[in-house]
Amino acid sequence: MRRPFDKARVTAICALCALTVSALDLAAPPGAEAQSPSFDPSAFTVYHGDAAGSGVVASISAVRTAQPVWTSPSLDGQIFGEPLADGGRVYVATENDTVYALSAATGAIDWSRHVGTPVPSGSLPCGDITPEVGITGTPVIDQSRSEIFLVADEFLDGSPSHHLIGLSLASGAVELNERVDPPGSAPAAILQRTGLTLDAGRVVFGFGGNYGDCSTYHGWVVGAGETGGTPLDFEVDSAAGDDQGAIWMGGAAPAVDNEGDIWVEAGNGSVKSTAEAYDDSDSVLELSSSLRLLQYFAPSTWASDNASDLDLSMEPALLTDGAVVAAGKSRIAFLLNRTHLGGIGGQEAELGSLCSNDIDGGSAVIGSTVYLPCLSGVVAIAVGVSPPALHLRWSSDTGGGPPLVAAGLVWTIGQNGELYGLDPRTGQVRQQAQVGTPANHFPTPSVGDGLLLAPSSDRVVAFSAPAAGGTTTTTGAGGGTTTTATTAPTSTSTTPRPTKAPSRGLPTGLSALIVVAGVAIGGTAAWLIARRRGGRTS
Repeated sequence: MRRPFDKARVTAICALCALTVSALDLAAPPGAEAQSPSFDPSAFTVYHGDAAGSGVVASISAVRTAQPVWTSPSLDGQIFGEPLADGGRVYVATENDTVYALSAATGAIDWSRHVGTPVPSGSLPCGDITPEVGITGTPVIDQSRSEIFLVADEFLDGSPSHHLIGLSLASGAVELNERVDPPGSAPAAILQRTGLTLDAGRVVFGFGGNYGDCSTYHGWVVGAGETGGTPLDFEVDSAAGDDQGAIWMGGAAPAVDNEGDIWVEAGNGSVKSTAEAYDDSDSVLELSSSLRLLQYFAPSTWASDNASDLDLSMEPALLTDGAVVAAGKSRIAFLLNRTHLGGIGGQEAELGSLCSNDIDGGSAVIGSTVYLPCLSGVVAIAVGVSPPALHLRWSSDTGGGPPLVAAGLVWTIGQNGELYGLDPRTGQVRQQAQVGTPANHFPTPSVGDGLLLAPSSDRVVAFSAPAAGGTTTTTGAGGGTTTTATTAPTSTSTTPRPTKAPSRGLPTGLSALIVVAGVAIGGTAAWLIARRRGGRTS
């Protein structure tokens, strides 16, 4: 007698096959994934180290400033951006529209790529970058594509134009060249000053005006596809007759939160009276990944700030508890609620008279402490949430370039060309080294490939920055070598914000294909079993 067809058993077999294949995908060790990209855990691929711009590198135990490991050759132009590091190379761009890949071991030039003719400063209506304007914003690296992206200001047919360039990390070969001047803009009147970042397959960056706010320009946030295509854009001061509202942030990149939303601060706009409609200037703006305005904050003094050039001018500091800290040329810090910025006058607390100069650039965030980039010296403030409050921890007259926290110290570069390591609790100088006069007011160091990297006007200076628990080998003046073990710092106060980690499994599409194949195999096996037992499939 034939046994009846067991439908439940067949269904269970199908499900088991699919789950088994999927589980194998999830359990596979990273090294077994031949088709997945290899990510360097010691890399530094975006302004201030991560998408949120936290300015914290927790993986190193020390920075040895007694003597540089190497100093690069003099490059062909001024360095305005932050050095990046990935895969044994250090990447840096110049105002002569040249990108360099330096050996992380020696500082020698592995390759260089001159991507265009820079714009002569005399051809621009105003500005303070001389004698030429080329690559000003910090580039960004997409490790999954093995590609570095940058925006170059190029002089073509006697006129400036801005181009998004993608270069191969391995060779410097040009893989993308797309013009990214926003529609209706005057390329000579805008400057691509912010760092670049990545979000949802796009390279995101800002435009502002040249120093002096001359000519007619608008602030823009641009999202350009990594493979080309028409860019997305968001315009500040977009109403008829309005202008300005620069997105420049002292060279910092737009911050990207864990939901993929984009955070920027906009500068002073042309509207200088509250009798006129608000124009999105002097603000913190949250934009979706498609560059739709989600919410904003502006001080109640926005109109007078615009009239006096006292606008917000740093990258918003995003804290893990939902707080946001903003500041700028007014030298006032504002505490905001990330889920409800509150519009005009929507701050939960504020703290004034923080320092004697502008607060421009990226910050560093450790827990509830924010280290602010005041040009006259780094400032540390404490953020209270219940009740909302800001408190001054310390204010220094040291450094002034946007701070980076690494190896238990706050690192900053001064206009005197000195690199300082400050005590995070007191602001006292614990380490320092001469690196050379910077080319701009907002130089910031980076950490990658076992090095702390400090830019001067046209060179990169590298100091040993060993990872916790590893070893470092140094070569003495007489040629002898010393190998030193390193241990993790005892301080537990340098917990960074969580960031989006790259996927370590198989690519999503391939995983899905394997699962579907598993279902098909399981179904076939079940059909054969049923057929052998005399059952029916329909």
